[in-house]
Amino acid sequence: MQFQVIAKCHTTRARVCRMELAHGVTMLPTFMPVATQAAIKGLTPQQVESLGITLILNNTYHLNLRPGIKVLDEAGGAHKFQGWNRNLLTDSGGFQLVSLSKFTKITEDGALFASPFNGEPTMLTPEESISIQHSIGADIIMQLDDVVSSLTVGPRVGEAMHRSVRWLDRCIEQHEKSGRKDKQNLFAIVQGGLDPALRDLCLDAMIERKDQVTGYAIGGLSGGEEKGGIKQCADRLPSDRPRYSMGVGFAEDLLVCVALGVDMADCVFPTRTARFGVALTFKGPLNLKLGKHTKSMDPIDKSCPCPTCASGMSRAVLHHIVTIETAGAHALTIHNLVFQARVMGGARDAILEGRFPEYLRSFFFDYFGDTGYPEWCVNALRSVGVDLMQGVDVPLVKGSGVRWEYSDAA
Repeated sequence: MQFQVIAKCHTTRARVCRMELAHGVTMLPTFMPVATQAAIKGLTPQQVESLGITLILNNTYHLNLRPGIKVLDEAGGAHKFQGWNRNLLTDSGGFQLVSLSKFTKITEDGALFASPFNGEPTMLTPEESISIQHSIGADIIMQLDDVVSSLTVGPRVGEAMHRSVRWLDRCIEQHEKSGRKDKQNLFAIVQGGLDPALRDLCLDAMIERKDQVTGYAIGGLSGGEEKGGIKQCADRLPSDRPRYSMGVGFAEDLLVCVALGVDMADCVFPTRTARFGVALTFKGPLNLKLGKHTKSMDPIDKSCPCPTCASGMSRAVLHHIVTIETAGAHALTIHNLVFQARVMGGARDAILEGRFPEYLRSFFFDYFGDTGYPEWCVNALRSVGVDLMQGVDVPLVKGSGVRWEYSDAA
């Protein structure tokens, strides 16, 4: 990996970076669409690449189960298997310790899974996770970590954090003896739940291993909580390494994380919500299942360059086919991925041009101005010198503040 910081925001901790991997250059900050099973649902790799996307995510746990390592080895890795020519990152399988917890038993050796497909037991050790990721051939690979829900409290959180450090050492050893360090880049994952003291201990240990890892991920903080833990990690992680916030996908979360110093994020949100008939826009999510769109000949967003909007595909036809015909899900998936790219591309441009605080104020006013700013967003951005409330008459909203259209009256 060649990693270079190009520009920094004069107020926040946001930055623009150039990351060159074996399959090309990815400019940061960026959002990574999730292709869990070696496919972004409904789109071909060529369609995804045509949208300007240069980095996607595959899942180690799922690809190990299906199609399996033998098939991936015969194909020459996941790039060739799925026909993807750009950069690829793999999750280590650690998140499945939470999402599939009823199938999982954690020991010091690793995680014992019962396959959700046939019940067959599978032991995923740190060494095995790295070996699987070697077969996948991802440009960025993640350590196996012991993941607990962000709502977990008590000694289990500390146990998971310390085990994640020990597992990192095993991942490093396996990766270093593989001879693949020049092709695949290992990231450490900072854990510690919502406990600042545990986060600091984990940061101390991970930073000590800086020369043995290429980048850092911030794990366990994608559950909708405020972003104090993100700021704590981003403030301390080395500036000459990429910083990846795992599982973040809402536009407001992305921009707050960028302001706090995060370079990369991923989430299934934009593609999954497309399959539920929701289009993402700079005025907030648009629920195309609602009857108010029945006769609208307008595109989702007249200013959007995505093929769905640029072709003039109307809200009326999307309302007619969405959640019924696969073409509707495909059209919304394309639009939502381009929306995410526009949010992050706009952030990069604003940082380069020295107007990132203004970009934040404009985005939040357009997105939340008629409903109220989420208080957590206001507090998080104030912590890096941007006051969204300055010069505007917008109420504060407790809780997540996530916008959603539930009815035609919304």
